[in-house]
Amino acid sequence: MISGIITVFLFLFLGVIGLMVFVFWIWMLIDAIQNKGLTEGEKICWVLAVVFLHLIGALLYYFIGHPKRDTPLSPT
Repeated sequence: MISGIITVFLFLFLGVIGLMVFVFWIWMLIDAIQNKGLTEGEKICWVLAVVFLHLIGALLYYFIGHPKRDTPLSPT
């Protein structure tokens, strides 16, 4: 009885994590396609990386290829 309940909760937990990973992957794929800060060649490379490397490609794009926001200069 207890193991069945634990199995259900584990299944639901992993399902939610999997859904979040899938949404993140789709978000990075769309962002790589629409990124105006990249040249066409860079776009193609990032899209291929995200498609073929899945989560690792999406994480690499998020931390490396995703455009950085301009931060205002601090008055010094």
